[in-house]
Amino acid sequence: MKKITSLGLILIVVFCSAFLHEKQESWRELYTRPISEWPKPTIDSGVQWQEFKSLPKMDTIVLKGWEHPVVRLGKLLFFDPILSSSNQISCSSCHNPQTSWGDHLTVPIGHDHTVGTRNTISLLNVYARKSMFWDGRARTLEEQALFPIEAHHEMNMELTKLIPKLKAIPGYRKLFEEAFGDEDFSMPEVMKALAEFQRTLWSRRSRFDEFLDGKYTAMTDQEIEGMHLFRTKARCMNCHNGQFLTDDSFHNIGLTYYKRKYEDLGRYEFTKNPADVGKFRTPSLRDVMNTAPWMHNGLFEDIIGLLNLYNSGMIMNNPKTAEQHADPMFPRTDPLLKKLDLNKEEIQAIAAFLKATTATKYRMNRPEALPR
Repeated sequence: MKKITSLGLILIVVFCSAFLHEKQESWRELYTRPISEWPKPTIDSGVQWQEFKSLPKMDTIVLKGWEHPVVRLGKLLFFDPILSSSNQISCSSCHNPQTSWGDHLTVPIGHDHTVGTRNTISLLNVYARKSMFWDGRARTLEEQALFPIEAHHEMNMELTKLIPKLKAIPGYRKLFEEAFGDEDFSMPEVMKALAEFQRTLWSRRSRFDEFLDGKYTAMTDQEIEGMHLFRTKARCMNCHNGQFLTDDSFHNIGLTYYKRKYEDLGRYEFTKNPADVGKFRTPSLRDVMNTAPWMHNGLFEDIIGLLNLYNSGMIMNNPKTAEQHADPMFPRTDPLLKKLDLNKEEIQAIAAFLKATTATKYRMNRPEALPR
């Protein structure tokens, strides 16, 4: 009887292994075809989405762009703490080239060691964004530059004092003349230079990009399975799609913490529209494994734990009492979030896919010297 039982177990293991191998082979067969022939993703009605698209290679045109006088000036300004009232904090204090243009902190530390309220977003591919910040309050990179310079908990610089500080340095006067044709400059030129430099911060190509372009050995079977789940059962492409794996929109994913310690009303703080309570921008998943901790509050450092949170559907954050149902300021989780019923192996596969979308870090050298 024991022999029969043991034999039965062996047959089950062999059968399951063969089934798994066949399943993995079918995924690879499905996705080693032109993208136009891939299985359609699971997309909810009314959602505007775009198919995956690879990043371009950084060609000589991009590299030469770094030598443009406006970009050179912008880089120096970006790394120069003179833009802060204390002369201690630069843009690069929070957007560090060695940490994928983020800071790897839960929230940033600014002027006078003041703790910020939201996680630092990586500047990679910021040129492609339609709006800036977690709440989208700035429409352009030029407009965005003003916020951290003036903010008391970031650089704490009065704009009326910044330009005289810069003009007092002959090296900067020369650089502005080379960039804009005139030594007499003001904030618009500072904003333009900073923006043009940030537009050069591209992600490097990942194994995911190589796979999209036909190098089908670039991703493992597990990563391909994860990509398939990302597109289908896990429903990720409802928000994370296109070339930059984001819909560039705003959603409430259930992390607003209604009337609790970490409460943040999100986009509502900018629009004052109750429909925007708890909404935050959809971050790009490009280089996502290099940009932890994640979410607007930076409270999540483990990708498996974060995927488990999505797997739950965030149903625990829906209104429960009559008072909550009646409160227009109660943060309602986006209906795009649903319980997923992913198993442990499927979650591991999605995590593997996210690693495949993450490129090796490009560590831009800081300026060897600043104008003084």
